[in-house]
Amino acid sequence: MATLNKASRRDFLKIAGTTAGGLFIGFNWMSCDSPKVEVLSTEAILAQAQRFNGYLSIAPTGDIVIYSPNPELGQNIKTSFPMVVAEELDADWKKVRVLQANLDTEVFDRQLTGGSGAMPHSWERLRKAGATARFVLVASAAKLWNVPAEEITVENGIISHKASKKSGHFGEFVAEASTMTAPEEVTLKDPKDFKIIGTAVKNVDNAEIFTGKPLFGLDFYREGMLHAMVQRPPFGMKIKSVDDAAAKAIAGVQDVMIYENNVAIVGTSTWPLMKAKKVLKVAYEPDGTVESTEDHNRIFKDMIANQKGEVRREDGNVTQAFKNAAKVVVAEYQCPFLSHSPMEPMNFFAHVKGDKAELIGPTQTPDRARQTAAGILGIPPENITVEITRLGGGFGRRLAADYVAEAVQISKLTNAPVKVTWNREDDLSGGLYRPAVRYRFEAALDESGNMIGYKLKGAGINSGNSTRQDNFPSGAVANLKIESVEHKSPITTNAWRAPITNFLAYAEQSFLDEVALEAGKDPVQFRLELLDKAKNSPTGEIKYDVDRMIGVIKTAAEKSNWGKDPAVKQGFSVYFSHRTYVAQVADIVQEGGTPVLKKITAATDCGIVVNPTGANHQVRGGIVDGMGHAMYGNLTFKDGLPTQKNFDTYKLIRMKEVPEVDVHYVDSGFDPTGLGEPALPPTGGAIANAIFAATGRRLRSQPFNEQEEFSDIKLEIRRA
Repeated sequence: MATLNKASRRDFLKIAGTTAGGLFIGFNWMSCDSPKVEVLSTEAILAQAQRFNGYLSIAPTGDIVIYSPNPELGQNIKTSFPMVVAEELDADWKKVRVLQANLDTEVFDRQLTGGSGAMPHSWERLRKAGATARFVLVASAAKLWNVPAEEITVENGIISHKASKKSGHFGEFVAEASTMTAPEEVTLKDPKDFKIIGTAVKNVDNAEIFTGKPLFGLDFYREGMLHAMVQRPPFGMKIKSVDDAAAKAIAGVQDVMIYENNVAIVGTSTWPLMKAKKVLKVAYEPDGTVESTEDHNRIFKDMIANQKGEVRREDGNVTQAFKNAAKVVVAEYQCPFLSHSPMEPMNFFAHVKGDKAELIGPTQTPDRARQTAAGILGIPPENITVEITRLGGGFGRRLAADYVAEAVQISKLTNAPVKVTWNREDDLSGGLYRPAVRYRFEAALDESGNMIGYKLKGAGINSGNSTRQDNFPSGAVANLKIESVEHKSPITTNAWRAPITNFLAYAEQSFLDEVALEAGKDPVQFRLELLDKAKNSPTGEIKYDVDRMIGVIKTAAEKSNWGKDPAVKQGFSVYFSHRTYVAQVADIVQEGGTPVLKKITAATDCGIVVNPTGANHQVRGGIVDGMGHAMYGNLTFKDGLPTQKNFDTYKLIRMKEVPEVDVHYVDSGFDPTGLGEPALPPTGGAIANAIFAATGRRLRSQPFNEQEEFSDIKLEIRRA
C-alpha cells in the first residue's frame, strides 16, 4: 500500500455540493499538496467550470461521472484512466460515465497524448483522486451513522457497516461529504486487492462508435461555419504565380486567398473545395534546396562514409578491440520516409473573435494548439479555449499544430468560424513524415565468438539524434562507440510512432542476428549472454532494466516453442522503448514450397496491465502497424513532392495480410509503463530474421517487398 501525505496535497481536492444534492469533487493533478478542502458554492462551481473541470461528480442516485483529461486516439486512455479512479473509489463500474475533459493547464498536468506516457505519468494522480473521494464518503457515512470509520466497508459503490447492518450507495452521502475536510493522508490499495484494474473492460465509446455518433473532429459541425482547404507548396518551393479563375467559378466557393506560402480555398462545404483544388493553377519556383529520393540516397552514403559524426557514447577502447578481433561483422540498414496515415485526415475548427478564440478538433497536444493560436493572433493563451474531440488515429502526426494554425489563420482572414479539412492527398503530400535513416553497424568477435567491440553510426534526415545510445546492447559490450550525423532537409518530419526506435530496433536486432550467426550461437542465447554481462560486469551506465528484458526474452522463447520444431523457421527480436520491454518471435513454415508467415508471439512487460482488452489492442495494433510498414511502406520524392499521393500507390497492410498474433504479459510488479508504441519496434526485426531463417535472404532495407532479395521469395501470410 502507498500513502498520500499532506506534503503532496496542495490544491489536490475541492469538494462542493449542488442544489440538486449531488457532489462535485475536483482534482488538481498538477500537484497534490493541500491540507484542507476548499468548499465551493454552486455559484462558485459554475463560475469556475471552465478553469476547474478536473473532477468526478456523484449524483444523489449514486451515478458517477469521471473526466478523462488526455486526448483519446485509440489507445483506450478514456477507459483506462477512469478505471483507475473507480478502483480506488470502489465504485460500481456500471454506474460510471466518462466524459472527455477540455484543455485546462491549471487543473491538469501533461494533458497530451504522446510518448506512451499518459498512464505512467498519471497513475498515482488517478489513484489518489479515487482514494481521496472514497475517504470523504466513508467519513460522511461514519458521521451520519455515528460509527467508527474503520468499521465501514465499501464495495461496488455501496457503503456498509456490518455491526449496525446499515448500508447505502454513494449518492446517499454526497450532501454530507460536501461539507467534509480532506484528509492529510490517504491510503492506496495494495494491487492484490484490485477488482477493476486488471479486468477486461470494453471501450466506453464503443456504442457511439458502432452507431456512428459524432465523436471525431471530422464529425464536428456548427451552423454558419465556413469550410476551407489549403494548397501547400512542394518542399523547398515558393509560390511564383496563382491562377484562381477556374476555382472561383465553382459554385460553393466563396474566396481564394494567398497567405504566407499557401493558397486557401474557402466555401460552403468540402465538395466544391475539392473540385476547386483540381482546377487551381499554382506555379512554384525553388526557395532553397529541392530534393528527390536520389539525392537522399547519395546524401546517406556520403554521411556514412565521409562525414564525422557526433559521438553519443563511447566505452572502452574500440580501436584496439577491432584491431585484436578474430572476426569483424559489418552491415548497413536503411529506411525511407513514411506517412503517419491516420484513418482520419487532419482537420480543425477555429473561430477567432477579436481578442478571443475558440478551437475544436483532434489534437494530441491541445496546449500546443492553444500556444500556436496565441502566437498567430498575438493574444494571451488564456483567451483561447480548446475542446478536444476523439482522434481517428495520430501516431505522432497530431503532436504538431500546423493544421490548427491553418484554421486560425483563415478564420482571422475571413473574420468567420472556419473548419479546415485535409483530404488524403493533402495528408500524404503536405504532411510531416517519419525521418529517413541509414545505419552502419560493426561488431568485433573474439576467438570464442564473444562480442568484444560494437560500433553504430546513425545518419538521419531531419531525425535529430538517430540513435538511442544508452539502450541495449550498451553496457553489455566492453568496447562500444555510438555516433550520429544529421542532414537538414526542407522535407518536414515529426515523431512517427515509437520515434527512431521504429526502425532502429529492426536494424539493430537484425544485425545482432547476423553477429550471432557469425559467432555460431543461437540468437536468443546470444542476447542472454550479453545481458548477463550487462547485469554482472557492466561497462558504463545501464539505463534499462536488465532483468525485465531477460524476462520478456525467456517468456517469448517459451511461449513460441523457440527452436523446438525444425519445420518452423523462427526469427527473434527484443526491444526496450517508452519504459516497456517487448520480445517477439515470428514463425514461418513451408507449405507447398511457399514460405508462409503464420504467427507472431509477443511477450510484453508494461508493468501492471490496467485493462487487458485495451492492452491487447495496443500490442496487436503496434505489431500490425510495424509489420505493415516494414513490409510495404515507402514514400519517395521527386522535386520536393511525394511520388505516392494516395493509398493506391502508398501501400498499407490489409486485414488478409495479418497473421495470428499471440500476446503474453510478464508481471514484473512495476507500476504501468508505456504501451502505445513499444510493441511496434521489435516487429520488423522478428519478421526479417524469420525470413532469413527460412530462405537465407538477409533484408537490410525497408520496405521488404521492394528489395531484390525479397522479389522471388513469394512470402505468403496466413493465420495459423
